[in-house]
Amino acid sequence: MTQDDLLAQAQAWLAEDPDPETREELAALLDRGASDELAARFAGTLQFGTAGLRGEIGAGPMRMNRSVVIRAAAGLAAYLRAKGQEGGLVVIGYDARYKSADFARDTAAVMTGAGLRAALLPRPLPTPVLAYAIRHLGAVAGVEVTASHNPPRDNGYKVYLGDGSQIVPPADAEIAAEIDAIRSLHDVPRPEAGWETLGDEVLNAYLERTDAVLTSGSPRTARTVYTAMHGVGKDVLTAAFARAGFPPPALVAAQAEPDPAFPTVAFPNPEEPGAMDLAFEAARAVDPDLIIANDPDADRCAVAVPDASVVGGWRMLRGDEVGALLAAHLVHKGATGVFAESIVSSSLLGRIAEAAGVGYEETLTGFKWIARVEGLRYGYEEALGYCVDPEGVRDKDGITAALLVTELASVLKEQGRTLTDLLDDLAIAHGLHATDQLSVRVEDLSVIANAMTALRERPPVSLAGLTVVSAEDLTKGTESLPPTDGLRYHLEGDYKARVIVRPSGTEPKLKCYLEVVVPVAAAVDLAPARATANEVLVAIKRDLSAAAGL
Repeated sequence: MTQDDLLAQAQAWLAEDPDPETREELAALLDRGASDELAARFAGTLQFGTAGLRGEIGAGPMRMNRSVVIRAAAGLAAYLRAKGQEGGLVVIGYDARYKSADFARDTAAVMTGAGLRAALLPRPLPTPVLAYAIRHLGAVAGVEVTASHNPPRDNGYKVYLGDGSQIVPPADAEIAAEIDAIRSLHDVPRPEAGWETLGDEVLNAYLERTDAVLTSGSPRTARTVYTAMHGVGKDVLTAAFARAGFPPPALVAAQAEPDPAFPTVAFPNPEEPGAMDLAFEAARAVDPDLIIANDPDADRCAVAVPDASVVGGWRMLRGDEVGALLAAHLVHKGATGVFAESIVSSSLLGRIAEAAGVGYEETLTGFKWIARVEGLRYGYEEALGYCVDPEGVRDKDGITAALLVTELASVLKEQGRTLTDLLDDLAIAHGLHATDQLSVRVEDLSVIANAMTALRERPPVSLAGLTVVSAEDLTKGTESLPPTDGLRYHLEGDYKARVIVRPSGTEPKLKCYLEVVVPVAAAVDLAPARATANEVLVAIKRDLSAAAGL
């Protein structure tokens, strides 16, 4: 693009931008002649995919802003009309991030102007409330404005269809084509009114539904510390806990209320180093049975447990550990149907399902795939996502997952046992399935592309002294999986192991998912098995980093 073309594009964008804040920002860049910054913002457009849109807030087509959102909404509306859904209801939810309420109102206006009916949730609420509302209200689609656990300057746009689950191909490409067909924002009708703002009826119906995940008469004695991570989970989670009869959670006060600046954390993600420090501090003061954390839009649930062997006395459970605990609890409760997980999650779920005689299925990464498993009863993903009531919410739900894990902790507490004790039982029954992740955040996306190329051109023959017995390039798909950008290795030797490498779909990260399985004959073998597994995982990380040129 020539300098003249760049300036012409920026001027044209400025003339259409409906937001005074981003207009002022772009005008300042033009006045300064900030060519590099302008080039970054106009190098293309944010790509609409199966995660919808996600990016940094700012002016220009490579940022999240009202112009980009209006185009996305218009593209979705055109897609729905082309599918014969004119006049159908689109329900819209949003979190408490910067610009979320603006993006939600713009979406409602665009849907109304396109001849659809639009309904806004009454205030910032957890994403699972929106996913529930779609099915509850019989909507033809839903939109959630959220960037989940991304950094503070990001926002996003997540699209669901009428089945209550997120879009998958080819819908994403068809919507993207409709977005690309929009020439000017002036062509998009945006009336000032005409949509509905819902009351609390939908939220109350969701809360009534949360009761369904618990067993009538089950113990409700476990005491919790809870952090909303500056997000929108607190009011809904505490209401759900009160309905269920659990002790009121002790709140991490500094993180309890929504704050788009996320002032106490570097990244508002319970998995990130330091994010749980305030929760651990609160737990040391009140001595609960477990810590519960939601991410900012409360679709994920993190759990920490007392552990005298670690500094500070508390340990975060891995998503795979919570996934196995919830599966074991559901089996004990007599759940039937299919248990499903993504390919990057621990294979322990398959062992639990097989032993219980329930169905089991693996999917590609993301709840857009897990939620579509036929006969789904329970689904989880290692990134702290759990679907425990698929008939109510066909997506991950950090509120109902928190209820279910607290019920499990209560049942075990009545037996004089803990979540850690149950994890030990599962290791003895099925082998110790130890998982870890090598996650590389990059500024330059070419680092990810180069690493994937290196692994494809020179696949490792061994990692950590274990032989790579199969190397699959998942871009070609498998008998049970559609194509995706990823690599999967199975390793054998003294132990069995598995490695999956893929670019993140929502962040500038390369993610490598590692698992090693160490047999455990009896409780006395648990500590040495864990030490061995840790050594193998560290060695796999080292060898994989070298093979990928990281």
